[in-house]
Amino acid sequence: MQPELPFIKMHGAGNDFVVLDARADTIALSRAQAMLIADRRRGVGCDQIILIEPSPTADASMRILNADGTEAGACGNATRCVAALLAAETGARTLTIQTAAGHLAAVIKGPNLVEIDMGAPAFGWQEIPLLEPMDTLNLRLALGPVENPAGCSMGNPHATFFIDDFKHLALDSLGPRLEQARIFPERANIGFARIDAPDRIRLRVWERGAGLTLACGSGACAALVNAHRRGLTGRRAAVEMDGGTLTITWREDDHVLMEGPVALVYAGTLAPEWLPA
Repeated sequence: MQPELPFIKMHGAGNDFVVLDARADTIALSRAQAMLIADRRRGVGCDQIILIEPSPTADASMRILNADGTEAGACGNATRCVAALLAAETGARTLTIQTAAGHLAAVIKGPNLVEIDMGAPAFGWQEIPLLEPMDTLNLRLALGPVENPAGCSMGNPHATFFIDDFKHLALDSLGPRLEQARIFPERANIGFARIDAPDRIRLRVWERGAGLTLACGSGACAALVNAHRRGLTGRRAAVEMDGGTLTITWREDDHVLMEGPVALVYAGTLAPEWLPA
């Protein structure tokens, strides 16, 4: 690893990232190194580490490492942050970013405001994936006060529980147990959604590999999609999370758009002695 590793700290609606530019030089982080960078006491602290890499077919490629060092397939908030960085470099208003979930189109909508086309959701039990065939609109899953979530994939697996209130939900206890429920062979992101109006959802998400975060972009998309499938909302809603609000639109062509804020917090360098050998 180079003597010092520059990074940028960013967040989208409170979902925070350490962004590393690996377009010129490869950055090969071990799982232990990623966990240390993400550690909020010993490292920089973040929900995910983002590696911007070169792409032959897009403006850039991005890899996503969760706080536990595992790799994620999609992160809408991070994609918006990367799009904002690339736009600041080039002046472009439209960009394409390659991810494990496919090529995602981004539009700069205004100062610190970015829209991402997250593509089409997937509903097949094998696409989410689930351990065995079942109705993905009514998953056979219950724990304590929550039951009967709806499932889908937004490039990563999601299960959305629809609830009346958050007051008596111990999310720190429910989240990790549901994330690792037997029906999810690759674990899952777990959303808890309260429908406040046909165009407004209050959401909290336990993210696979990151825990309870202030916002989850793909989780917000999954919540709107699953809510509409249940007949609870229209195809467009403001999804309010602990860290801010995203506007999610499920278009008639099946693509899901996510619009929301991005913020650059600070830039710094990682000293080599921070990282395990």
